[in-house]
Amino acid sequence: MTTAQRTRVSPAELDAYRRDGFHVARGLFGRDEMDQARAFFDGVAERGEPIPGAWEPKHGGDPLGRYPRMMHPHTVDPASHARMLDPRVRAVLRQLLGEDALACQSMFYFKPPGARGQAFHQDNFYLRVKPATCIAAWWAVDPSTPENGGLQLCPGTQDMDVVCPDEADAAESFTREYVAPPPGHDPVKLWLDSGDVLFFTGGVVHGSQPNTTRDQWRRSFICHYMPVSATHVSTWYLPYLQDFDGAPRSRAENGDGGPCGDDRPN
Repeated sequence: MTTAQRTRVSPAELDAYRRDGFHVARGLFGRDEMDQARAFFDGVAERGEPIPGAWEPKHGGDPLGRYPRMMHPHTVDPASHARMLDPRVRAVLRQLLGEDALACQSMFYFKPPGARGQAFHQDNFYLRVKPATCIAAWWAVDPSTPENGGLQLCPGTQDMDVVCPDEADAAESFTREYVAPPPGHDPVKLWLDSGDVLFFTGGVVHGSQPNTTRDQWRRSFICHYMPVSATHVSTWYLPYLQDFDGAPRSRAENGDGGPCGDDRPN
């Protein structure tokens, strides 16, 4: 399959994206590319040395203490930076958004066997992009299944308002925010192969269950973007904004506190 074929979003797929709020670009990246990403992050994990501001492992019984998510790996790894700004991602985003995008952040999740999941939530609760919303690109570095804690999404929630979350169950989720799937929008479980990239908007209610397998890791690389026409974003993301040429960009600070009010940290 050619690059043009892998990046093309068909009219039927675009209709489904507008209806459901997400799109899976199958085989957008090669398995060899995911092998290279896995090798870098596994090397970081094996050394176990903290990266200030990005990765702070802790020894103990919690798998996610020893293998926490890495924040903004694109700032310490040139390959992650190139992946975040890859032309294939840009091509898909342009079709979904109808315009170009700016990159806001990157993350890497290890999710080893026994790791907790992440409670259902909405990404734009954190990014606070306006007008419109942010959009995520979620690389399956390993195959992602319901058994190893793969993502679940609630179709049709992309247009609902961002809501103030409830408290999550700490035994099931490593994050504290929980947004209940609304009536009529039951979660769907996704099966993703290594190299598939899932795109979904910041309003979509999504999350994951714990990794209940004994020997399967569910590594994933995630980036968030915003339409170039958007004017505001949360303060925390401003230092990382850049276009697909890698040039720094600026937007106004959205410091209104979000749906929980001004007492919510920005």
